[in-house]
Amino acid sequence: MKKFMDADFLLTTPTAKHLYHDFAEKLPIIDYHCHLSPKEIYEDVQFENITQVWLGGDHYKWRQMRSNGVEEKYITGDASDREKFQKWAETLEVAIGNPLYHWSHLELQKYFGYEGHLCGDTAEEVWNLCNEKLSTPEMSARNLILQSNVEMVCTTDDPADSLEWHKKIREDGFSVKVLPSFRPDKARAIEKEGFCDYIQTLSAASGIAITDFASLVDALRQRMDVFDENGCVVSDHGLEYVMYESYTDAEADEIFKRRLAGEELTATEMRKYKTAFMVAVGREYAKRHWVMQLHYGVQRDLNKKVFAALGPDAGIDAIDTVGSSVEMGQYLNALAVTDELPKTIIYSLNPADDAAIGTVIGCFQDSTAVGKIQHGSAWWFNDNKTGMIAQMTSLANLGLLGNFVGMLTDSRSFLSYTRHEYFRRIMCELIGGWVENGEYPQDEKALKRIVEGISFYNAKRYFQK
Repeated sequence: MKKFMDADFLLTTPTAKHLYHDFAEKLPIIDYHCHLSPKEIYEDVQFENITQVWLGGDHYKWRQMRSNGVEEKYITGDASDREKFQKWAETLEVAIGNPLYHWSHLELQKYFGYEGHLCGDTAEEVWNLCNEKLSTPEMSARNLILQSNVEMVCTTDDPADSLEWHKKIREDGFSVKVLPSFRPDKARAIEKEGFCDYIQTLSAASGIAITDFASLVDALRQRMDVFDENGCVVSDHGLEYVMYESYTDAEADEIFKRRLAGEELTATEMRKYKTAFMVAVGREYAKRHWVMQLHYGVQRDLNKKVFAALGPDAGIDAIDTVGSSVEMGQYLNALAVTDELPKTIIYSLNPADDAAIGTVIGCFQDSTAVGKIQHGSAWWFNDNKTGMIAQMTSLANLGLLGNFVGMLTDSRSFLSYTRHEYFRRIMCELIGGWVENGEYPQDEKALKRIVEGISFYNAKRYFQK
């Protein structure tokens, strides 16, 4: 029997161990999509205890604690941090097979040197060990990023954001690139109650009076220029699904003006606006050589009682089953026909979409970039062992796995970089298994290029402008 999470964790063959330890393990990290706070990075925050790091905003953990019957006071309520940690430790005992079990212990090993296993009985020992470590300068926000061998971080930022913290980080001379990402979801969400108020916010930030669709695009373009000046290389969109509804420019303009005037819109009119919006911003991304990320397939905020108490990102989202491949192809085509399709990464929360994504992206590859259209890494509910293997296997079956840009953290925690280790181990086990089975030759040069590329170099190349 193997030791619990030893140096060869998840690696079962000699080839897999070789690929991981000799090629993947020590490479830097390109974290091209995360939700870290640039303010906390600039201020180099120091956390008081492990609960602040682990449970402060981690809805992954909140969901599992609720599944274990934990009262909300011990999750997001007014219980003490020590009590909350105890409840999490007790929850972890029954999380066998859950990626949170692996992630938590990888973090304990890497950042705190703890080789045991966290449970209700060991919670006090782990609490004291972690808090003692967290009190040292080595465990500040910036030093955690440096310890993790991170080369670039792309945060997630609204177009109206001043980017003051990104500017301060750069002026401060931090050796890791901390770049903004352009996330214009609020400007697209024409159905939302606060849409008109947000348009006024965007108008103020851009200095452009937004009165019609053309001036909206001008305002977004102005903000993109500011983001570009601050090193932005990537945009991001959280979509219901990748939609396409035929529209004219006149229709988009009329729909937008009517919404600003407070009029009700039909579902079709909102789809026309959203399509026009996505085509307009896609063209601008292509001009700037930015990468466009499309995330879809989420049912958000299903439990309205919890939502009323805690708001969004409270651990009450689920997979949506709305299909997207037909309209997604139409949307990509609308940009491709005029040579204005940017590099694009497509993620679905529904693993049933893997094959559809794999076939759609193959229709829009071209010589302007290697792997120009990417099947994004297993995302959110899928970033577990099963989901990662399924996504990479589908990509290998239908495209070129060797050109994959690999993993991201998609996290608010400074300890989440072990997710890259988790991914690299799973990737090396998958590829190593194919080699051991005689499905790919033991070609050291080729295997080195593939494994190192997926781990680091493909992303480094892909996110260059």
